[in-house]
Amino acid sequence: MGIAAVKIKIMPTSPDVNLKELEEKAKTIIEEKAGKNCNFEEEPIAFGLKAIIVLFAWPEEQELENLEESLKKIENVNSVQVADIRRAFG
Repeated sequence: MGIAAVKIKIMPTSPDVNLKELEEKAKTIIEEKAGKNCNFEEEPIAFGLKAIIVLFAWPEEQELENLEESLKKIENVNSVQVADIRRAFG
């Protein structure tokens, strides 16, 4: 099977949340579940609130639902949304 390029948007609960801490927790979970090469970006939303955009490689044969549920359980995460997924290699 091939590798998919996945883009996930993580929304924190408030502008006061430490985004670097959220990124570290998300990276740990993604890598435990077989994701590789995590890259993070911050996307301004409104009134100081910023979303975390995570880009990473994911094995196509694996479902993303388990990963989404694990990311939603991180403290101070309001929502998790798969923004884009496409075949990268294979």
